Amino acid sequence: MTISPAPAPLSIGDIAQRIHLIRGQRVVLDADLAAFYGETTKRFNQQVNRNRGRFPEDFMFQLNEEEFAALRLQFATLKTGRGQHRKYLPHVFTEHGAIMAATLLNSPRATELSVYVVRAFVELRGMLASNRELAGKVHALERKVSVHERNIAELVDSMTNLLTTPPAPPKRPIGFVHPQEKTDKPAGKTISKTSKKT
Repeated sequence: MTISPAPAPLSIGDIAQRIHLIRGQRVVLDADLAAFYGETTKRFNQQVNRNRGRFPEDFMFQLNEEEFAALRLQFATLKTGRGQHRKYLPHVFTEHGAIMAATLLNSPRATELSVYVVRAFVELRGMLASNRELAGKVHALERKVSVHERNIAELVDSMTNLLTTPPAPPKRPIGFVHPQEKTDKPAGKTISKTSKKT
């Protein structure tokens, strides 16, 4: 009797890489979940189909063609050969659906790996919360920088105005100018320099 080798151990990071965001929910593809639990996709889906009542819409749903095409392009999910020529659109499982599937399979590996799957979902939720907090801090910093930039621009404008050389005053004529002669002399009248003899 040939004993099949045990599946390679998985880390939480390995599982987290196979969790995708679809329809606003974090989900795992049926082929990936089956591989985590050491089952073929066919047998895994058979078990699920026999117990459809345990998988409401918030536990499991089937992808449409557009979602499946986007998943293939974005994550190259099917390049490993798993499900590359599928006849049917795949199902995806939420965190609760993954736990329910593990209880159906009732194998030691499924039981063990379901804990890691849940931890991967929890880790992603924590990362999302951290990212939201970080995004908020970055947004606040951007607002502060924007205010500082405006203040600096106003300061530069003020300094530029102060440093700009004022226009030169009009040149004054050389020599003494009597205050009464600041305006032009009236034309036509001259003062005689000769005096009358008495």
